Amino acid sequence: MGLGAPEIILIIIAILILFGGKKIPELMKGLGKGVKEFKDAQNGENSTTSEEKPKL
Repeated sequence: MGLGAPEIILIIIAILILFGGKKIPELMKGLGKGVKEFKDAQNGENSTTSEEKPKL
Protein backbone atom coordinates (compact mmCIF):
# COMPACT_ATOMS: atom_id res chain seq x y z
CA MET A 1 0.00 0.00 0.00
CA GLY A 2 2.03 2.91 -1.22
CA LEU A 3 0.73 6.42 -0.70
CA GLY A 4 1.96 8.90 -3.21
CA ALA A 5 1.87 12.67 -3.16
CA PRO A 6 -1.61 12.98 -4.76
CA GLU A 7 -3.16 10.65 -2.19
CA ILE A 8 -1.56 12.48 0.74
CA ILE A 9 -2.73 15.85 -0.61
CA LEU A 10 -6.26 14.50 -1.03
CA ILE A 11 -6.26 13.20 2.57
CA ILE A 12 -5.05 16.57 3.90
CA ILE A 13 -7.76 18.42 1.96
CA ALA A 14 -10.43 16.05 3.27
CA ILE A 15 -9.24 16.57 6.86
CA LEU A 16 -9.29 20.35 6.41
CA ILE A 17 -12.83 20.19 5.04
CA LEU A 18 -14.09 17.91 7.81
CA PHE A 19 -12.48 19.57 10.82
CA GLY A 20 -11.63 23.10 9.71
CA GLY A 21 -8.39 24.97 10.21
CA LYS A 22 -9.00 25.88 13.86
CA LYS A 23 -9.58 22.34 15.10
CA ILE A 24 -6.47 20.78 13.51
CA PRO A 25 -3.96 22.12 16.11
CA GLU A 26 -6.21 20.90 18.94
CA LEU A 27 -6.43 17.45 17.37
CA MET A 28 -2.67 17.24 16.87
CA LYS A 29 -2.05 18.38 20.47
CA GLY A 30 -4.35 15.67 21.78
CA LEU A 31 -2.73 13.08 19.54
CA GLY A 32 0.73 14.12 20.74
CA LYS A 33 -0.32 13.83 24.39
CA GLY A 34 -1.76 10.39 23.75
CA VAL A 35 1.42 9.15 22.08
CA LYS A 36 3.54 10.60 24.91
CA GLU A 37 1.40 8.91 27.58
CA PHE A 38 1.58 5.63 25.68
CA LYS A 39 5.38 5.79 25.50
CA ASP A 40 5.61 6.75 29.18
CA ALA A 41 3.38 3.83 30.10
CA GLN A 42 5.54 1.44 28.09
CA ASN A 43 8.74 2.74 29.68
CA GLY A 44 7.23 2.63 33.16
CA GLU A 45 6.01 -0.91 32.67
CA ASN A 46 9.43 -2.07 31.48
CA SER A 47 11.21 -0.44 34.44
CA THR A 48 8.90 -2.11 36.99
CA THR A 49 9.46 -5.55 35.50
CA SER A 50 13.22 -5.18 35.80
CA GLU A 51 12.97 -4.26 39.50
CA GLU A 52 12.39 -6.77 42.27
CA LYS A 53 8.82 -7.89 42.58
CA PRO A 54 7.22 -7.02 45.93
CA LYS A 55 6.99 -9.85 48.43
CA LEU A 56 3.52 -10.94 49.46
